[in-house]
Amino acid sequence: MTRKNKIALNIALAAAASLLTIGAAQAADCKIGVSMKTLDAPYFAAQDVSAKKHAEELGCEVISADAQNDLNKQIADVEDMVAQGIGALIINPRDSKGLVPAVNAASAAGVKVFVIDSTLDPTANFVTLVQSSNSQNGLLVGQWLADQTKGKDLKIALLSGDKGNEVGQERRLGVLAGLLEGQLRNEGRARFEVVGQGWGLWGHEGGLKAMEDLLVANPDINVVLGENDSMVLGAKKALEQAGRVDGVLLLAAADGQKEALQLIKEGTYGATGLNDPALVASTAVDLAKKALDGELSADTSKITFTTPMAITKENVDQYYKTDAVF
Repeated sequence: MTRKNKIALNIALAAAASLLTIGAAQAADCKIGVSMKTLDAPYFAAQDVSAKKHAEELGCEVISADAQNDLNKQIADVEDMVAQGIGALIINPRDSKGLVPAVNAASAAGVKVFVIDSTLDPTANFVTLVQSSNSQNGLLVGQWLADQTKGKDLKIALLSGDKGNEVGQERRLGVLAGLLEGQLRNEGRARFEVVGQGWGLWGHEGGLKAMEDLLVANPDINVVLGENDSMVLGAKKALEQAGRVDGVLLLAAADGQKEALQLIKEGTYGATGLNDPALVASTAVDLAKKALDGELSADTSKITFTTPMAITKENVDQYYKTDAVF
């Protein structure tokens, strides 16, 4: 190798080393923890994938943990991440009150905390909660239902997640408020009755079982309203098994699950609220990066909502993605 080539090689190696040093410094400056309450559901898995992918795209180092629906494990996960020197924490909390001490301790250690999807008690010290607007999505879904069923008395089977869940409450009350307002606007009176409430624990199997029980007690059901798509998809299976699919309108307050969107395209599912897990997670990552870079406004709202939308056959093609995790 000639002296000239050796000089060129040394310059190239030095440049490469410099880039690696810069990259390492950037990762050290942006170290984000992602604490998920569970990954045992497509929605939460999609949030986790999106958060990690987007953080890495922004040049950040990522530490993630699955609490496996265990409050104590999630508390330990957060403590471990803080000990590893994260600068920001993105957390989907298992319990709105039970995670408050761990979040406050992280904030006291200088960590910028961003909550996603599930509600955390507002007395906790975090920057902002990023989620879709359960109330606004619900209002739009309820108004769509009112417009689609003018002049018809509605017998609604309500599928709820679990008792005491604040998100579920926001979702169902949003839809019912939108339905009431829509019917008053269209007809000057309310024409619906919630004939029964079943608890589907947010899942397909739970929705199926809850729907089986509701059908036995209420044979005149003509609307199934779920607090998420997964339970409604389970309810659809129960209706099929009972030979009761015809004449029953299916809709969910939120989620936009891929399987539900496919049925909306086919015309066998009415509507669902837009609750894109990837959008919620990536929005939180963007805010975390701004906070770490000192670019986030000091008066950032305690809640950051993504744009609400009722997904129906008219607009489903804008949201349906064949390769979506959820």
